[in-house]
Amino acid sequence: MDGLDRFLATFFNARIFARYLPDMLAGVWTTIWLAGAVIALGLSLGLALACLRAYGWRLANFFIICFADMGRALPPLVLILIMYFGLPGLGLRMPGPLVLILVLGTVLAAFAEEIFWAGLTSVPKGQWEAGRATGLGFTQTLVQIALPQAARLALPPLVNRVLAISKLTALGSVIGVSEILSVASTAQSFTGSAAPLTMGAIAYVIVFLPLVVLTRLLERRFAWKV
Repeated sequence: MDGLDRFLATFFNARIFARYLPDMLAGVWTTIWLAGAVIALGLSLGLALACLRAYGWRLANFFIICFADMGRALPPLVLILIMYFGLPGLGLRMPGPLVLILVLGTVLAAFAEEIFWAGLTSVPKGQWEAGRATGLGFTQTLVQIALPQAARLALPPLVNRVLAISKLTALGSVIGVSEILSVASTAQSFTGSAAPLTMGAIAYVIVFLPLVVLTRLLERRFAWKV
């Protein structure tokens, strides 16, 4: 057996591929719905906090800023381990998928809040004044005038952060969530072959490459035309 044959037998073993394909497909589905839940929670919460911050309530803004700073500073893995292994000691036990969604969703919300807030503060003051001058209330001006412009400004950094955090669903493998990496690692430990890890890499490309392409199209679609 030459070097190429050994390489193919190690990383592209067809027998192992066929054996673990059903498990990998289940892991792909788990990764997809987990990533979707994380994105939905993170973006909706981040947007809500940024809009709330625009009202300028000092006490609320203090807690929003603390939440954003802590969420961006703490490693997600540490939070996952604390919630999954630490909270049961207080009588609060949550399933692995829920822990993963809550942690990654709040981390994404912390970044999304700051990105949306940066977009809101980039809207010229005259736009706010123009909205109020036409008889719109503050909330109407925020929603109808400022927020569409802020969302457009925030889109490039936001989609990149969404991609980065949604891929962290792989951290679910440390708490027994059967997503792609967990399935691949388990299969690799049983077979002693690197082929399951190759399957995992291919699965991640299949799941996240369309999202990368979609975000690029969105960036082009909503880019400012000069």
